[in-house]
Amino acid sequence: MRKGCRYGTHRVIEPIGTLPQPALKLDNTMSIYDNEVLIDVEALNIDSASYTQIKHTCDGDAKMMEKMILSIVEERGKMQNPVTGSGGMLIGTVKEIGPNFHNKALKVGDKLATLVSLSLTPLKIKKIKHLSPDSDQVDVEAQAILFDSGLFAILPADIPEKLALAALDVAGAPAQVDRLVEEGDTVCIIGGGGKSGVLCCYQAMKNVGEYGKVIVVEYSPENAKRIQDMGLAHHIIIADATNVMDVYNKVIKITGERGCDVTINNVNIPSTEMTSILITKGQGSVYFFSMATSFSKAALGAEGVGKDINLIVGNGYAKGHANLTLNIIRESKEIRELFERLYV
Repeated sequence: MRKGCRYGTHRVIEPIGTLPQPALKLDNTMSIYDNEVLIDVEALNIDSASYTQIKHTCDGDAKMMEKMILSIVEERGKMQNPVTGSGGMLIGTVKEIGPNFHNKALKVGDKLATLVSLSLTPLKIKKIKHLSPDSDQVDVEAQAILFDSGLFAILPADIPEKLALAALDVAGAPAQVDRLVEEGDTVCIIGGGGKSGVLCCYQAMKNVGEYGKVIVVEYSPENAKRIQDMGLAHHIIIADATNVMDVYNKVIKITGERGCDVTINNVNIPSTEMTSILITKGQGSVYFFSMATSFSKAALGAEGVGKDINLIVGNGYAKGHANLTLNIIRESKEIRELFERLYV
């Protein structure tokens, strides 16, 4: 059996010498190396920014979206949107394990969710079985490779698979909220009505305690009402997050000129960087979870308005993020019921 690099560099076709995520093309032959895992894939959860871009490009036509996804995977050997650069994650069943794969607890037949991006995962799709423009979960007949360095979670028995997939896809966001938000903080969650936003709201409300504030900025009145009905924010602003000064003025009415201690950006469209920066206090923190973020816009824009704040890249991994997120589903009946309606 062929020996592989722990980080998957042996799968890189172009450009040689780089890692799988920034690579333009991967070898997606489904014959494993000595330290890889072969997965029979049941469903992909495509990153929200990527899925939104695909949907808009195809005018919401499901057949065109299928063709575009298949074309990307055929060209790149992985599901990495060439516009957003992002991927998503998958669920499936372990079919084969290389003898040198590091985690000896994993067994053939285990159901798992990968906790690494599809943008670095060798993937071969035989058939798309179901795709809805309104859901970023795509049912497939496919296979994928997990590298020796790859993170994964065994799917829990007490949570339906599709629900677990939806939650684990954005597990990094509420976990980072848990790290950043302290008791008494004023927190703004931009894009609070979506999947990651709802989980972030729950964790923020938990962390700020009796004397803190959670503010949500949400474009969709329907999503805003959802947050209100579930009691997941103290203040809800219905606004377009790309309209910087409109959102700034509405947030400052709540917070005063000081602004927010922490801002969490979950918006799946571009050009919301400066909104996040302007509403955040000096030496506060902005966490950009959205893969629609331009980090050059954020860095240079903060400099341009004289803001000394911590700009945090949306790393989808935080230690313990899977358990924290699944526990939110277990703790909150309302969030579980919402996710069941949307994803199961």
